[in-house]
Amino acid sequence: MGSANGYIDASDTDLAVRAAWMHYAGGYTQAEVAGLLGLSKLKAHRLITRANREGMVKVYVDGDVSECLMLEEQITSRHSLEYCEVVPEFDQELLPLKALGIAGGQYLRRLIESDTDTVVGIGHGRTLAACVENIPRTRTGTIQFVSLLGGFSEKFAANPHDVIHRLAERTGARAYVMPVPFLANTVEDRDVFMSQKGLREVVDMARCSAQKIIGIGAVNLDSSLVITGMVDESEIAEVEAAGGAGELLGHFFSDDGKCVSTRLSDRTMGLSFEDLHDTQMIAIAGGMSKVRAIKAVLNSGLIKGLITDEQTAKALVDTEEIR
Repeated sequence: MGSANGYIDASDTDLAVRAAWMHYAGGYTQAEVAGLLGLSKLKAHRLITRANREGMVKVYVDGDVSECLMLEEQITSRHSLEYCEVVPEFDQELLPLKALGIAGGQYLRRLIESDTDTVVGIGHGRTLAACVENIPRTRTGTIQFVSLLGGFSEKFAANPHDVIHRLAERTGARAYVMPVPFLANTVEDRDVFMSQKGLREVVDMARCSAQKIIGIGAVNLDSSLVITGMVDESEIAEVEAAGGAGELLGHFFSDDGKCVSTRLSDRTMGLSFEDLHDTQMIAIAGGMSKVRAIKAVLNSGLIKGLITDEQTAKALVDTEEIR
């Protein structure tokens, strides 16, 4: 698997990592890996065997694809990020939950295993739910988790993608929830809710959390907020008409990263816009349907890190180059 002079072919190393990721993390057969990468079945088999032999495959794939590293460097430089991880693509879906779930799960696992006495804020959504599903059952006695926003619809129906309970179950960590709707009926109702002693203490904990793991939402009728019934179609249409392109913890941002003031965000039960500044926020988000939303949030300068998939990263870089 190298050249005649004995040197390792870097392109084959990249292919070996990519093939191993697709086979072991993505669950594709070796024949499917061959088809997706345009290789012969024998070549795919040899690459995966090499990945095993050279220690790239452990519980997770211990290796980087050079194309992903280049994308990470470009995105980090352009948006002054402290952390960026681009996951090799293998999902065929518009929302690559499998790839993002694996990468996000590994990130959360590293946080848990760091055994630090800290509080981590957690958002909700389909992507974060997939991340939690990829965390192995473990026990931690130090880290604590807290919800960053309310987890019920206006009718108090439970959000199926509110992950805080599942996270506590998987890790044994102490978790604090906001037992309130995502949106209050009015701004006045929000003020009453937020003045309650128990809720006020949880919000203060969320505000002061050492790190916040969040998702990024699109502003359209297919967004997770609309699908789960957290927000009405008419409400999201109002935000879109006002120039909203991306959503972060119930706050909306235009393409140039400016906060879009709406009645919706004024009623959000969670952190205020001011609370989003000067804090360590890591976003886990991807999918071609979310490129515009992710770009808008990146342009806000509020997030310090991004975990995304390769196809989305390419689209983010390409839109920058077009500009």
